[in-house]
Amino acid sequence: MREVARRAGVSHQAPYHYFTDRGAILAELAGEGFDKLYDYMVSAIGLARDKQARNRALGEAYIRFALNNPEVFRLMFRCEMVDLMNYPEAKEKADRCFQLVAETLGAPIGADKTSADLVPVIAAWSTAHGLATLMLEGKLGEAFGDTNDQREEAAKRILAFTAQQFTK
Repeated sequence: MREVARRAGVSHQAPYHYFTDRGAILAELAGEGFDKLYDYMVSAIGLARDKQARNRALGEAYIRFALNNPEVFRLMFRCEMVDLMNYPEAKEKADRCFQLVAETLGAPIGADKTSADLVPVIAAWSTAHGLATLMLEGKLGEAFGDTNDQREEAAKRILAFTAQQFTK
């Protein structure tokens, strides 16, 4: 928290004047991250011309967001840092991202939070999330390059391969 305050140019106690505790601060940061991820994905799928291109663009945007915002990405998905179930506004932003993925993949989630088949949604999300996490943690070695641009190109190849497997 001291680092957050330092970067904001305020005292280390200043954030607590606006938030009840550390969890609330982290939830706000995670919520902002989900808003930004949503914007990345909407922008990417808006440029795609067909369903397969939209599906690929969605995964590519997800990975691009992670590579461009590694600390925020990690925070967004680490329950031990912030449990979004305790912060409804941030949870709603996370759910909005998941809904966009589901709709894009043709499995919209109803008002009752059900879908006919979430298997393709979970499979696609798991692929993009796993790949992003492996890249951020340096677990894929040098084969994927040293720069984010090189890593994004490698991710595109993997996502294209995965998309082909889903359509067989």
